[in-house]
Amino acid sequence: MGLTGQTGFMFSRRTRILLGVLVVASLTFVILDLRGGEGPFASVRTVGSNILGGLERAAATVFSPITGAGSWWSSMRDQANQIDTLTAENQALRSELQILTNDRSRAAALDGLLRVAGVGQYRFVPAEVIAIGPAQDFSWTLTIDAGRNDGIEQDMSVINGSGLVGRVLKTTADTSTIVLIVDQGSSVGGRIAGTGEIGIVSGTGAQDELEFELLDPLADVRVGDALVTFGSKGGRPYAPGLPIGEVIEVSGTGGQLTRVAKVRPYADMSRLSIVGIVTKPPRVDPRDSVLPVSGDADVLPTPAPLGGSSTDEEGGKSDGAQPAPASEEESPATPASSDAPEGETAAVPVEEAVP
Repeated sequence: MGLTGQTGFMFSRRTRILLGVLVVASLTFVILDLRGGEGPFASVRTVGSNILGGLERAAATVFSPITGAGSWWSSMRDQANQIDTLTAENQALRSELQILTNDRSRAAALDGLLRVAGVGQYRFVPAEVIAIGPAQDFSWTLTIDAGRNDGIEQDMSVINGSGLVGRVLKTTADTSTIVLIVDQGSSVGGRIAGTGEIGIVSGTGAQDELEFELLDPLADVRVGDALVTFGSKGGRPYAPGLPIGEVIEVSGTGGQLTRVAKVRPYADMSRLSIVGIVTKPPRVDPRDSVLPVSGDADVLPTPAPLGGSSTDEEGGKSDGAQPAPASEEESPATPASSDAPEGETAAVPVEEAVP
C-alpha cells in the first residue's frame, strides 16, 4: 500500500517536471523565432508550408472543375439563350430587309413600266411573274397572275420598264403564259430607229442575244443602232414603237445576200418581276420616242402631256424624244379613270401616274 502511493507520487512528480521542461523549451523556441525569424524549426516550418501549399494547389486543380460545374453550366446556358435570341433577331432583320428590297424592286419595275406606257401612250394591265419554265413547243416562257378575267387575250404584247418582253401565248381565267422574244421560235418585225430600215428579229435561245436579219441587203446597219417594233395590224401580236434592243455586232457587208446583226435586248429576261400586257396600242405610232435616252435601258424620256410638240413625220426622232401628238379625233384616253376597263392602266404622264 505504501509502495503504491510512493510510486504514484513519484510518477506525478516526474510528469510535472517533464511538462515544465517542454513548456520552457517551447517558449524558448517561440521567443527565438519571433526575435530573428530563423528559429530552429524555421526550415521545418518552411518545408511544411511548401508541402501543404502543394497539396492545396493540387486539391484546387482536382476539385475546381467539380466545384465550378454549377457556375459553368449557368454561364453556358445564359450564352446559349443569348445566341438563340441574337439568331432570331438576325433572321427577323433579314426578313425585313428582304421584304424592303422586294418592295423597292417592285416599285422600280412598276415605275419603269409606267414610263414606257406614258411615253408611248399604251394602255396596259400590270401583272406579276409567278413561274418560269418551258411550255408547248417553246423553251423561254413565263406565267403571270393575270388572265381572261383581267382582259388578257392571246397575242397581246408584253412589256416591262425597259421595252419588249414577249407576247401572250395562251390564257386561263386567272393566269397567262408568255413566250419571250429570246425564244428560238420567236420572231418580231423590227425597225432601225432613225433610218427606218426593217427586218426580222429572231430569238437565239440565249437570254441576252437576238438576231436581226435585214430585208434589204444594201441597208446600212451599225453597232449601236436601236431597234423598235415595226408593229402589227391591230397591235397584235406586237404593238408599234416598243424598244427591242441595241445592235452589238454586224456580220456581212452591204450587198451580200443576207446581213445579220446581233442584238442585245433592252429587257433583262433573267430579272423579270412586274410586266405589263398591252391591251390597247396607241392610235398614233410613237415611232422612236419610247427608246431609252443615249442607249441606257434604264433612262427613258419624260412623257409629254397630250398635244405636246410635233414629231418628225419622216421617221426621225422628235425634238426631246417626245411622242407624236394625236389629233383631237384620234387622241387616246389619258386618265385610267375615264373609259379604261377595270384593271387596266391608261397611258398617262408619269407625273400624274406616279406619286
